[in-house]
Amino acid sequence: MLDLKICSACGDRAERPVVEGERLVCVVCGHRAAFHRLPLLALTGPSAAGKSTVGPELARRLSGEVVVLEQDVLWTGALRDDVDGHPAFRSTWLRMAAMIHQSGRPVVLCGTVVPPEFEPLPERVFFSDIHYLALVADSDVLARRLRRRPAWRGWDEPRIAEMLEFNEWLRRDGPSLAPPVELFDTTSVPLGESVAYVERWVRRVLADAAGSSAS
Repeated sequence: MLDLKICSACGDRAERPVVEGERLVCVVCGHRAAFHRLPLLALTGPSAAGKSTVGPELARRLSGEVVVLEQDVLWTGALRDDVDGHPAFRSTWLRMAAMIHQSGRPVVLCGTVVPPEFEPLPERVFFSDIHYLALVADSDVLARRLRRRPAWRGWDEPRIAEMLEFNEWLRRDGPSLAPPVELFDTTSVPLGESVAYVERWVRRVLADAAGSSAS
């Protein structure tokens, strides 16, 4: 699927894409192209809160309805070396999700991200909304889970402390961000219950979006 930043008529590449309603507008030649402007669903939260275990089961349950992707698959090379919030990494994911949306299937992106990292990016215009659900947990539980991880994943004590700080910030401030981040605490919740909650959240968001577009 063609990169939505590239005009299908003249081939110009927009650094800041322009969208009017359900049309991509080329500021060079004026071409207006229809596209699917769907909501993006971000399943976020600190490491060890459950994203990587919920994701595969969610993909099975929603097979044929949505595309569930793991953000870390692109956490490599120059994208990993990016700094100050990793805007190139985030922008690449938004472009990828927007291209997948052209098949008519929404994307659930599993990975640690918060609204201030997505909302200011030029590629944000490709989506009607971005919805955020964060899996969180008690910090002592997260610390135990992280310390049990294999050594190759590099979870030393300073990195664990940084993740616990993020977890506490998200629990405290997530619901007041713009847009708000919904929270689900996995501290003592079985995997099946976590998956069921996330599935209900996905279906609710998509049903609300469909209702809004129909009205």
